[in-house]
Amino acid sequence: MSWSRTGVIAVGGLLLWFIAAGPLRPYRQALMNRTPPQLILVLGGDVDREQIGVRLARDLSLPLVVSGGSNQEYAQWLVSEAGIPLSQVQLDYRAKDTLGNFTSLVDDLRLQGIKHVLLVTSEDHLPRSMAVGQVIAGSRGIRLTGIPVSCANNCKQEGLRKRIGDWIRACAWVVTGRDLKDWAQRHWPEDLSDESGGVDALLPSSPALDPASY
Repeated sequence: MSWSRTGVIAVGGLLLWFIAAGPLRPYRQALMNRTPPQLILVLGGDVDREQIGVRLARDLSLPLVVSGGSNQEYAQWLVSEAGIPLSQVQLDYRAKDTLGNFTSLVDDLRLQGIKHVLLVTSEDHLPRSMAVGQVIAGSRGIRLTGIPVSCANNCKQEGLRKRIGDWIRACAWVVTGRDLKDWAQRHWPEDLSDESGGVDALLPSSPALDPASY
C-alpha cells in the first residue's frame, strides 16, 4: 500500500514538474495567456488572406507579418492602398510550406515579446495550420487565435494524413530543432520524395483520403 501511494505521489510530482517547470510550461503559459492580440500573421497562398490581414492591421492598428505571400510589389501596393505605413508590415519569404510559416518566425516573435497572434488563413487551411501552429508557437509560449478567410467554391478538403503528418513534423521540430521531412528525404530520397508525399508516406495509406498540398 505504501509503495502504491509512493508511486502515485512520484507520478503526480513528475506531471506537476512537466506542467509547471518542465517541457509543458510554455504550453501552459500560452493556454492561460489573456494578453490582447499583439500581431497579425497571414499565411501566404491566397491574396484574399492578405487583403483580410491588411484590413485587420489597419482596423486594429497592429503590426502585420505576411509569410510566403504574393510578390513584394503587389503586397506593398495593397498595404499602401489601405493607408498603412510600410513600417507596420513585414513581408517574409523564407517559408516553403505551412510548417516553415511558423518555424521561420516563431523565435523572432518570442524575442519581440509577442504573446498572442491572430492567424489569418483560408478556412479550409485553418485546421491544419492551427494544429501545426499551436505546437510550434505554443513551445514558445505564444497563443494563436485563428481567423478563417472564406474560400467559397475554391475550398479544398485537406486530407487527415496531411494534417497528422504535419503535426508529427511540428512535434519533431520542437524536440530536435529539425524538420522531419528534410531529415527523412536525406536518408530515403527515393521513398520520401515530394512526389511520394513526404512525411505522409510514413502514415498508413487510405484511398478515401486525398492529402491536399500546401
